[in-house]
Amino acid sequence: MSFWTPALFALFVWWFSTGAILWVVKSSDRDGSRARKRAVLLGLPFLGAGVSAFWATLHDTSAFGAYVGFLSALAIWGWVELAFLSGVITGPNRNPLPENVPEWERFIRAWGTLAYHEMLLVATLIAMFLIDWNLAASNKFATWTFAVLFFARISAKLNLFLGVPKINIDFLPSTLAHLPSHFRHRQLNWLFPVSITALSFAAACWLERLYAAQTPGTAAGFSLLTAITVLALLEHWMMVLPIPDEKLWRWMLPTPKPTQESTHHQGGHHGL
Repeated sequence: MSFWTPALFALFVWWFSTGAILWVVKSSDRDGSRARKRAVLLGLPFLGAGVSAFWATLHDTSAFGAYVGFLSALAIWGWVELAFLSGVITGPNRNPLPENVPEWERFIRAWGTLAYHEMLLVATLIAMFLIDWNLAASNKFATWTFAVLFFARISAKLNLFLGVPKINIDFLPSTLAHLPSHFRHRQLNWLFPVSITALSFAAACWLERLYAAQTPGTAAGFSLLTAITVLALLEHWMMVLPIPDEKLWRWMLPTPKPTQESTHHQGGHHGL
């Protein structure tokens, strides 16, 4: 099986699913809190489909099983991200960061802005690993996909907290207007090269597994994992390079309601 077919599939799903979530979030943001909660509730069938597909492909070692497992992880991840961006599952702290707070307090306050969201992601990842382990799953590509998304997102959030040159907040909804105060503009931080190295190493490991693949199912699965890891690596580089990534989705989003005052920072919203 060609590497490029799964890779292009992963690229399209990443772009389309990110745009779909942003469209739902920005559309419901125009109509208030009830619309945001309704959007999260209407997204529950996608969560259910993701969980069902994950369960159904645990022992499917075909290429089809790898694709469906990959999509199941994205469906579960996408619903959690929708709940976060809609302000339904975030954290107890919904206030901007006060000025001149010590670094330890800044970290605690930043953690408080997304604590429930992070705990839900951790619980989901642990549950997926336990199910794979207990049922001796032969198709673990859903869990590995979710793990890549999870660790890449944690890395991105820590880099935003420590400071990067380019902070993307243009597409944040009003419910998360307090988040940018917890970010830091900085030329570079110590974690960024560690993140880049770790993601590059992970992509190389998937490529090595792809090279050694003996079946179409494993070839498809490791191709998808390689592609999603490379996309996560690209998202990290977008935090330091002057790449107008917001143009990927801005054209498909509804026009925001005009406000008397608006603060614009460079950039858009990175992908899943």
